[in-house]
Amino acid sequence: MRDQPPYPPPPEDVLEIGAPEQFAALSHPLRQRLLFALGHRPATTSQLAAQLDAKKGNVAHHLKVLREAALVHIAETRQVRGGTEQYYQRTARQMVVAEPQAAGTAAMLAAVAQELDRSPVETHLTLRHLRLSPAKARELGEALAQLVDETEEDAEDQPVHGVLVALYQQALPTSTTGSA
Repeated sequence: MRDQPPYPPPPEDVLEIGAPEQFAALSHPLRQRLLFALGHRPATTSQLAAQLDAKKGNVAHHLKVLREAALVHIAETRQVRGGTEQYYQRTARQMVVAEPQAAGTAAMLAAVAQELDRSPVETHLTLRHLRLSPAKARELGEALAQLVDETEEDAEDQPVHGVLVALYQQALPTSTTGSA
């Protein structure tokens, strides 16, 4: 296998997800896996198909959806044996949901749930409700973001782990009937 040339980092550090087509693109587990696979270096459709044990046609279709949603872009093209080889790259190192919407969030969480089911090792999933002042909630959110952002990655031969961080204020009950 030939050495991969050094590629520049994604054009953006953080991409805010908010458009309906972006939520739709993120709702499919293979597209989530493609984004994970493209997290460190650009790759071709063939390379991604081999890495993810998927059909090349399926990978090409899902890359097209991700590209139309501006989540990946073509980083480089090369002429190879009479054809053109395209290297896809994520448009941002990190993706943040700007204003979560129920349908998009549900689709993204469903894709993550499928990834959890596929994990070859035990996963860590915790839901805890905490009573926090707005200042403490902001502080916790910043600490979680910093922990994820500053975690040093191991060598490329180590497995990829997905990290999903959510901090939200629980909604008050909408019904005022019934008393305790």
